[in-house]
Amino acid sequence: MDSTDLPRTTAPMRRRVTAAMVAEHAGVSTATVSLVANGKTLGRVSAANEAKVLDSIRKLGYVIDEIGSSLSRGVSTTIIMVAPDISNPFFAKVIAGVRSALGSNYQLLLSVTDAGQLPSAADTRRLLGLRPAGLLVDAPDPSFLEELSATGPLVLLDAPGFGEDVPAVNLDVAQGARDLAAHLAAAGHTKVAYLDGITGTTTFELRRIAFLEAAASLGMIVPDGAQTATTIDVGLAADAFAKAWPEWKRAGITAVVCATDTHAYGVLQEARVAGISIPGELAVTGFDDLPYSANSNPGLTSVNLPAELLGRRAAEQLLKLINGEDLETPLLTLDSSLMVRGSTVLA
Repeated sequence: MDSTDLPRTTAPMRRRVTAAMVAEHAGVSTATVSLVANGKTLGRVSAANEAKVLDSIRKLGYVIDEIGSSLSRGVSTTIIMVAPDISNPFFAKVIAGVRSALGSNYQLLLSVTDAGQLPSAADTRRLLGLRPAGLLVDAPDPSFLEELSATGPLVLLDAPGFGEDVPAVNLDVAQGARDLAAHLAAAGHTKVAYLDGITGTTTFELRRIAFLEAAASLGMIVPDGAQTATTIDVGLAADAFAKAWPEWKRAGITAVVCATDTHAYGVLQEARVAGISIPGELAVTGFDDLPYSANSNPGLTSVNLPAELLGRRAAEQLLKLINGEDLETPLLTLDSSLMVRGSTVLA
């Protein structure tokens, strides 16, 4: 028998359970089902009928349209968070912080851009058609809000330079960059390289400029050709370092500052392959202080940015706005701290 002659079986299509089907099963009206689904039973539906409806919902597998139900009540339970490429492990911690602050009363909907792309105002406007309770936007472009032209509760994350008109929770990345420069200068480094992240975000520009200005004031130089950039990816960072290192070595560079820990992991990986002594021949630093940085070999010197706290504080600010409360401090800035480890200091 040819394989094409074999009988074919297909899984039966599961019919969508409707409110009318629940009503018939429970022996009540569809209006009663709607009242139960929308939480409007008080004084309208008896306890017995409410129990019947809830039992039928469970037995039939009825899925309540949460968005539709919340809109019918006039209260949305959806929070939209717009974020750049979340392949960066830093954002997993930010999202965890947001989630912990929102609790079980709100659903978090993520809108994620491609690597190296900024949040799009046009895409965000389409999401606002869901009528969310509030909006969180991580690291937007300065023109984002003007293009968005939307009202409603909004809090920005890691978005320096927007002024005091928009609530925001920021990270003191500039001070972290200055601390890195001071640490390397104190260790005797005079020529350094900078491996940046391709994101287009203000926060990355700010940390780069702050480091370069602090380095110059401390007598360190970044030679021509000693700056390069990749998207936030270990492999790409390793490749970029492998390509640049011969020239950097000839230029006398003894330290490389990476815009993220992910970039630094790529440098450390390639340094091991190439037999480069860390930190004897080359000191390596990162930014973010991801969990693995304390346990890498050697441990990575990095600027600690409190990612989870960033998410938590932003969500707390947003919830206050949703509840009609005034913000005591519309602009919050969270401190950074330098974690010195074996990638810059000989044991």
